[in-house]
Parts: sequence; structure tokens; C-alpha cells
Amino acid sequence: MTKWIGLREIVREEITQRREEGCEVIGFTERLDAAGTNESQLMDVYHALMALEPSKDFTYVEPSGLEEIRAERPIGPRLMGNNWDDSTWQDKFYGAWLGRAAGCALGKPLEAASFMNGSGDRPGWHNIKLWFEGAGQWPIRHYTPSKSTAEAQYNIEIAHWSSLASCGDNIRYMETDDDIRYTVLGLLMLEERGLDFNSWDVGKMWHRHLSFGQVFTAEAQSYLNFARVTSHISGEQPEDWEQHVHWGRSYLNPFREWIGAQIRVDGYAYGGAGHPQLAAELAWRDASFSHVKNGIYGAMFCAAMIAAAFVESDVRRIIEIGLSEIPKNCRLAEDIQLAVRIAEETNDQVELVSKIWESFKHYHPVHTNNNAALCAAALIHSGGDFEKGITTAVLGGWDTDCNGATVGSILGASLGATALPSSWIDPLNDTLYAEVSGFHPISISECARRSYNVFRKIQN
Repeated sequence: MTKWIGLREIVREEITQRREEGCEVIGFTERLDAAGTNESQLMDVYHALMALEPSKDFTYVEPSGLEEIRAERPIGPRLMGNNWDDSTWQDKFYGAWLGRAAGCALGKPLEAASFMNGSGDRPGWHNIKLWFEGAGQWPIRHYTPSKSTAEAQYNIEIAHWSSLASCGDNIRYMETDDDIRYTVLGLLMLEERGLDFNSWDVGKMWHRHLSFGQVFTAEAQSYLNFARVTSHISGEQPEDWEQHVHWGRSYLNPFREWIGAQIRVDGYAYGGAGHPQLAAELAWRDASFSHVKNGIYGAMFCAAMIAAAFVESDVRRIIEIGLSEIPKNCRLAEDIQLAVRIAEETNDQVELVSKIWESFKHYHPVHTNNNAALCAAALIHSGGDFEKGITTAVLGGWDTDCNGATVGSILGASLGATALPSSWIDPLNDTLYAEVSGFHPISISECARRSYNVFRKIQN
């Protein structure tokens, strides 16, 4: 039913998803067990789950429509003034692209089960610490080492199959990664369509530029569902496209509040630099192709933070601006506020990630809420320091490359390229491989230049 799991596993994940959405799911695990592998019976359980309504004691207000979201958000600076000259702006765009690449590359080798889920009764962050200690590189001051005595001693290993080019002893460029491909696609969308695009256009672009092997979880299911829809529709976008998109993001997609949309927003946020409301809206259009509720809010929250970071240096204020673009009474807002309180009360990096892990480990390792909370905590802990920010985000575990990339993007935009530590930037050699036509390879500075040009075009 998806790339990796069958219908039975999808229904099992749907039980968790419906519980998180406030529905009463007592008895559904037993119904799933009774259904065995019978597809008809499994679908009966699935449809029963999807028919549930949130319990009356579920007090969160979590719409998925843009205007409904805006009606529930707090006051915020929808458009931020600035007096940067062109050279400063360009430096900030280059900083954002470099920061995203550096944070992503640091976390990419650690996107493996031992570090995302934990193992041996150890949380994921502890295994990351053991890996760097076993390589004689603790505390983290450079890219992830490819070898560590922790592999044999603790039976943990990095993602060898997909990330050796990002390890500290090998790194010469930013290797291909979904976090970077989506940044490229956001840039391409704004270059091709400007502000004139919707969620249907997102699906069409994915089908032009991405293979099925390059999409995962919610993106994979929406990609597949969109193919089913478009196979029956010829010609232009149908008038009822929104109904088709909603079906595509919902049907057999228990991953619709996971992190996928959150990692796709940077290209749009760069176009909306200094304009958090616009950045959040563009993120909403993209996220709505595959996600609902908190999955959408994570995208809007991060997009608004990135846009704000181009003109704001106070990390606490950047987070507040991000929160001002999502419903004030949603699960994500509550989780972010808790993460900020923990970070403000905790000075030690290891103690911080331990507290964040314990507070949010009930979520799946690639859920939106726990990873967004970790990013917020890492930003607070960083105090604006780039290395401190990306290393804290990655040390926390879960979706390591995504979180390093998001925090790196925010701090890179805030600080600018010239202020970023050469120890993190020089190994990239200003080179990106994205596995997208025209961007494999390409200089990171060229991507930044094109994002800046899009930003200027949108402004005018």
C-alpha cells in the first residue's frame, strides 16, 4: 500500500493518528488483530477509524484551511521592515542556503534507527553522544565521523548506505537529500509561477521532477494518490481540484501530521524573506498537498521563523513570530511553548536534549511536533550561535538531518554567510548535488542568487 508497509501497518498507524487527533480508539487494536490479513476486513476497520469524530473533551482548535487558521492565530508582525542594502541581503540568502546544507549534512549520517528511535534502552540522543565519544570527537565540533568504537561496543551504526559523502572524513559537497531537493523545488516553483500556484500545482511539479523513490511517508502516499487522481483527469486543472487534493492527502495516509511538510518550506520562506505571513501562506499551499492540521502548522511555523530570521536576530522573538502564524490553541503551539520553557530553564546541552526527549518521545521519530519542539529548544539554547544551534538540533535525535537543516537555515539567514564558521562551511566547497535536473551539481551560491532574485521579483 505504500513503499515499505502494507495495509495492516497503515491501519495500525491510523489508530495512533486518530488517537492524536482526539478520537476515542478503544477496541480498534483488537479489531485490527481480528482482521488478520483480510483486506476487506482491514478496510472496514480503516473506514470506521476515519468516520470517528474528536471527543468532546478534546479542547484543541485545529483547522486545515488558511482563513480558518488565520482566525485562530495570535497577533504577529505579518510584514517586517528592514533597511538592508543589497549586499547584506545577498549575504543573508547565501547564509540561509549554506546553513541549511551544513545542518543537513551534519545530521544525515545519523538518520538511522539507533539515533532516531534509540536502542539498548538508550534514547537516540545518548547513542549520538556515544558515537562521537567513540570517535574521539566529543563534543560535536565537526561533521559526523564515519567510524566509531561505539559501533562494536554498543551495536549502533550510522546510515552507511546513504550518507558516507556527508561524514566528516569524506565531505566535499552537500550530497543529495530530500531536505535539499524540496528547497530546490520551492525555488523552482517561485521562479516558474511566482505567487500564482496552489496545492494542485505542487503535485504536478513533484510528478515532473521527483521519482517515487525520492518521496517518503506522507509525501509518498500523496504522490501515489495524486497519480490515481490525475490518471482519470486530462487537460487543465479541474474546478474541483481542492476535493481531489484533500482526498489525496487523507486517503490511506496516517502520516499526514508527520514532518514531511515542515522540511519543504525553505525555498518558499526565502521568497518571503521579512514577510512571515506570506512565507506561512506559501508553506500552507505546499503542505496542504500532503498534510493536515499540525502537519501544516509545522510547515507554517518554520516558514515564518525562516522569513523572520532575515530581519530579526533574537531567537526568542523568531520563535514567537513563528507561533503567530499558527492556531494559538493547537497541539503544536502547546508543544513549542513547553520546549521553549525547558530550554530557558536548562543551560547544559546534554541535559536539555534529555529533557526534550523525555517530554516528546511519545511521538513517532518523524512526527512534526517533537521535531519542531526540538528545533525551537535548539534555537533558544543557541542564543544565535550557529554551531551551538545545529549541534543541539542534531544531538537531540529523531529526524536528525531535518532538524539540523531547519535550525541551520534559520541561523544562517539571521547571521549571513560571512558570519558562519568556516569549519562548517569550507568543507561544502560551495557545491550542491540535488538529483534535480539543473541542480546536480550546482553551486550553493548560485541557488542563493536565484532565491534573492525571486525575493526581489515578489517584492515588486
